[in-house]
Amino acid sequence: MLVGGRGEKMETNHILTPGEAEGIVQSLRRSALRHTGSPGWLKQHEYLEKLNMQAILEASAGQEEVIKELLVTHGKVPLLVHELISVEVWKQKVFPIIRQLQDFRPTSTFPLYMVVHHEASIINLLETIFYHKEVCEAVEDLALDLSDYCHRKVTLLLARCSAGEAPGQDRLQASASSQSSSLEEVQQQAEALDFDIALKCLSILRYITDHTDSLPLSVTTRLLNTHNLPCVLVELLHRRPWSRRSKGQLQKYEGGRWLPVPPDEQQKMTKLEGQVWLSLYNLLLRPECHNKYNLNSFSRGQLLKLRSHLTDVLVDQLPNLAELQRYLAHLSVSEPEPPRKELVLEQLPEVWDSIIRENSGKWKAIAKHQVTHNFSPSDSDLRHQAQRWAQTYNMDVMEALVLDKPKCGSCGAEAAKRCSRCQSEWYCNRRCQVGHWQRHKTSCDLVSESLRRMKDRSSL
Repeated sequence: MLVGGRGEKMETNHILTPGEAEGIVQSLRRSALRHTGSPGWLKQHEYLEKLNMQAILEASAGQEEVIKELLVTHGKVPLLVHELISVEVWKQKVFPIIRQLQDFRPTSTFPLYMVVHHEASIINLLETIFYHKEVCEAVEDLALDLSDYCHRKVTLLLARCSAGEAPGQDRLQASASSQSSSLEEVQQQAEALDFDIALKCLSILRYITDHTDSLPLSVTTRLLNTHNLPCVLVELLHRRPWSRRSKGQLQKYEGGRWLPVPPDEQQKMTKLEGQVWLSLYNLLLRPECHNKYNLNSFSRGQLLKLRSHLTDVLVDQLPNLAELQRYLAHLSVSEPEPPRKELVLEQLPEVWDSIIRENSGKWKAIAKHQVTHNFSPSDSDLRHQAQRWAQTYNMDVMEALVLDKPKCGSCGAEAAKRCSRCQSEWYCNRRCQVGHWQRHKTSCDLVSESLRRMKDRSSL
């Protein structure tokens, strides 16, 4: 059933008071991979989600960014990077084993989904705070690990585009039609999140390239010459994964949704496109980057492909690109200089390798332990988790995070009505709600049941 109206917005501009936020930030600890999904781990996930939402509120409202200051002051930015890579390792090494266990038939995949969602929560928090130079500096030696993480996500996105997978395609609706298992649905949810994570990594890469003069030299060297990030970004502009056509209509990915683009706005640059162009500008024209890039004939050929994309309309929207246009014009009539031979002691990323070494040969044991203790909760434990989840994702708070009018959960059009059971999803009409039900059902059941129990307790 649909219910109309948005209701009243929350009057406060905070989810956490400064005192609560500082207590939470101080309590953050690195988690061992074997503890992923445990009650303590889920508690920290809840804390990070609240920090994430509070940081978004502060940034969007132009307030003093308390969360950013606390994370820097208490030295917790490197911890966020460590936790980000830890859950990435879990998804690649442990989750595939869990999916293959014949005797694992969970009554609910809610705890598993929380782990999958954890990566998206952290990358969103980092994207929100990384705009600031002091945050880039605060990440210290783990800047190398973060840049490697972002490169992995972007190249994986490109690989999927090259394989012919439609960008951001809705695998969940496909799974509903094929009646896939609940574990397969979690895997498809993870893949859908990976698309959004990769696009957020583009913003973080842009902020890293903004502040290369404040980061270890090895970060710049690795981005330019180990990963050849400029050529990766050129390919990204060619593939344009943030753009697609659906039923003949151009759509662009903005704010976590595919939105239709009117004909008169199809030449308008999106924020994501701007982040890619600014990253290229920084990597090719900032002195500390330009002088270190070993430009060979292959890279030169790839970079010259940008000339076809640098239209007058694009340069009018981002005037800095005129300088990049001149650089490419010069590059087209000159030969690249031979690679410079410099003696550089290269620093290597450590977090991924250290987690792999620590858990090497233990993946199956970790998976079985987590299935038994973390991902097979009792009904009462599951209800308790759902209740906490409903409190964390308070609907008034979620509305305050959205500056634009709500969008339909099915088609992305502007929506005026929302699900009457859980109040958490918006739709433009009844047909869209019915078509989206298979995807929405699990979260709707959990949230509505939790809200009912909270209401029952409050009436006692």
